[in-house]
Amino acid sequence: MPQIKFGTSGWRGILAEDFTLDNVRVVVQAIADFLKDENSGSRGLVIGHDSRIFGKRFARETALILAGSGVPSFLCKADTPTPVIAYEIMRRVTAGAINFTASHNPCEYNGIKFSTAWGGPALPEVTAEIERRANAMLGEVCYRDMPLDQAVRSGLVEEIDPMPDYLDAIRKKVDLDAIGRSGMTVIFNPMYGAGRDYVDSMLVEAGLLVQTINCSRDPYFGGMPPDPAPTHMNDLVTRVRNDKRVALGLATDGDADRYGIIDADGTFIEPNYILALLYDYLIRKKGESGDAARSVATSHFIDAVAAHHGYTVRETPVGFKYIGEFIRDNQIVIGGEESAGLSIRGHVPDKDGVLACLLVAEMVAVEGKTINQLLQDLYARVGEFHTSRTNLRLSMELAEKIGDKLASPPDQLAGKKVVETITTDGVKLVLEDGSWALFRKSGTEPVVRVYTEAGSAESLDKLTSAAVAFVES
Repeated sequence: MPQIKFGTSGWRGILAEDFTLDNVRVVVQAIADFLKDENSGSRGLVIGHDSRIFGKRFARETALILAGSGVPSFLCKADTPTPVIAYEIMRRVTAGAINFTASHNPCEYNGIKFSTAWGGPALPEVTAEIERRANAMLGEVCYRDMPLDQAVRSGLVEEIDPMPDYLDAIRKKVDLDAIGRSGMTVIFNPMYGAGRDYVDSMLVEAGLLVQTINCSRDPYFGGMPPDPAPTHMNDLVTRVRNDKRVALGLATDGDADRYGIIDADGTFIEPNYILALLYDYLIRKKGESGDAARSVATSHFIDAVAAHHGYTVRETPVGFKYIGEFIRDNQIVIGGEESAGLSIRGHVPDKDGVLACLLVAEMVAVEGKTINQLLQDLYARVGEFHTSRTNLRLSMELAEKIGDKLASPPDQLAGKKVVETITTDGVKLVLEDGSWALFRKSGTEPVVRVYTEAGSAESLDKLTSAAVAFVES
């Protein structure tokens, strides 16, 4: 029987294959037992889900099992973005949340994301204990539940709508008046996911003309993964490119914790660049001051911005939970990952695609420039950065040898000397000119992810070719 295994953002699996109702019940019971042993179960859990098939059923079953263990729950009435659930944890001061989402993965996947009382995803020491408890119960009828009517009468289950309070919090962090004064036209694409009526409602409230596409609930996400990458947003790119009135295209993924940004000419803007631009904007225009954080796989562009303003950047393993700790402790202005995760000081310690989209809209409105113009301005001040990510599927022979190969990395790459080797998460080789390459082996499949960065497009191509050749040789 397959074992329960939590990754960087929870336990995910394929529906009806390993992500089954019985396995979900086991994991929920393991979480309930963990909370009771920690004496925090009485504070209750928020329960939510995205727009995937069976999400509502999974959430309801979770409420009944928690009730059977005496753990109260606050059950979201409709599919709800991950950052909204994170905000509700903090607002209600609960013991955490159980959220059914597979984020940007295809529709056949679902997952459990367990967040703890501080609002961010559970850290590895917690998920390891839940794994241990769940795997010990697999194949057994070990869960305890309570009929819904009894749970409601006992005050153990309460249905909630967390949207209004979350939007009130967003209004305090985004200058809607400035957005409205711009008079620009924006297209928003929630990709049929849980972000519907969040970004667009705020922009309409600001007074903008907003076109919203793919705004119905579709558990199949229009036949594509709900991932705001350019290959999955051709409709948004085409609409922005063909309508000269449109200043910006915005998108959120299936659970609205990631974002996608399209410039006025239809160009997709890499999250690496958005992170650096927003950090610079928050300091220059919104009066913020302080350090930033990024994962080891994220561009050093934000490091250059930090140095330009007299600050530093904290480097973390991959996984927003590590960045979230810095936000929780009020140690950074902004934190983010190259995979389109971002949050800011004073907000939730989890990724928030809704906030990211609205901050980009504010930045474009206030600066009165396209994103590409803002990017060129920033390049002129701190230098250019070009990034790439390549996923290499390995043969069985290479997969067996890659661990040994990464344990003995080269002392030069693309003709440049390696001056630092970082093993925070994978193997990262920093070269003498500041360019770098990171090699991260997947824990679930024979794949190595190769991240590269250089100061020009030509240098990036050479470095990427050398890094791929090192893996495949």
